[in-house]
Amino acid sequence: MSQQNKQHFIDIIDRFKGKEIIVIGDIMLDQFVKGSVSRISPEAPVPVVNVEEEDFIAGGAGNVAVNLAVLGAKPKILSVIGNDVKGSILKNYLADKGVDVKALVTDCNRPTTQKVRIIAERQQVVRVDRESKERVCPPVAKECMSNFKKAVKKAKGVVMSDYGKGMLSDHNIEEIINICRKENIPVCVDPKIDNFLKYKRITCMTPNTKEAWEGMGLPPKKDNEAILDLGKKILKTLDAESILITRSAEGMSLFEKGAKTKITTIKATAKEVFDVTGAGDTVISVLTLALACGASLADSAYIANKAAGIVVAKLGTATATAEEIKEVL
Repeated sequence: MSQQNKQHFIDIIDRFKGKEIIVIGDIMLDQFVKGSVSRISPEAPVPVVNVEEEDFIAGGAGNVAVNLAVLGAKPKILSVIGNDVKGSILKNYLADKGVDVKALVTDCNRPTTQKVRIIAERQQVVRVDRESKERVCPPVAKECMSNFKKAVKKAKGVVMSDYGKGMLSDHNIEEIINICRKENIPVCVDPKIDNFLKYKRITCMTPNTKEAWEGMGLPPKKDNEAILDLGKKILKTLDAESILITRSAEGMSLFEKGAKTKITTIKATAKEVFDVTGAGDTVISVLTLALACGASLADSAYIANKAAGIVVAKLGTATATAEEIKEVL
């Protein structure tokens, strides 16, 4: 990369600081219970885990918001939590990380989504989920939309982070996108399969290869031409400005709308991959933030790819800072 190009990307990253970004979607509390095993339970043929460490972090849309805060942005999270201890822990965690939680809505009739992972000797033994996948009830959904309409007037970008837990569905997806288009701010989507085809006229969608095939209801194919045809098909079906398919070791493929679809393939940058957890959250965070700073789709995808390369080289649900991204340019 030439010094001029490098400076161009650094200038974009320098504009990250203070940008107000809304993250709307499903948040969850990820709990990690770590310990050792020295015996088998006499009650059943299962290991007895002696707990040595316990951690709580934000998952789902919460992790997207944390990524944005680490990058220097001012994220506001719009979602639903339960009236329970898990909701309080999650809310406090996000606030401590620099996320604006004032627009979180408490629903007394549903639990805070929680995933508990029991890990022994560095091996996940079992995962316990507490959640409701029911659509958010009308009064709560109305309050969420009211909060969104207030927040969007100051926002420079919107992330729709869909984890299939009921926050985003046909009752609000179209309205959110229409508002973003009216306000002329980028709206980017990390999709779940159930709602995949509902995200029409968006700025960008960031499915991985598996999600892209499943979202279109097609059997997966591995050859490059098939992926390129798939991307063009999604772009046309959703009438989107762009589609960014993340392809693990093959990097990313960006499809941009035009008289003829423009395709840009960006090679993966990670020298070693330790853990892909949270990489998708990093991609959509950096992509949306760069677009909010006025960067082109191609430049935004390039920076997002660099950030993903940093994150997969770390263990656990990791984030990338603006300084780290600058260093790898």
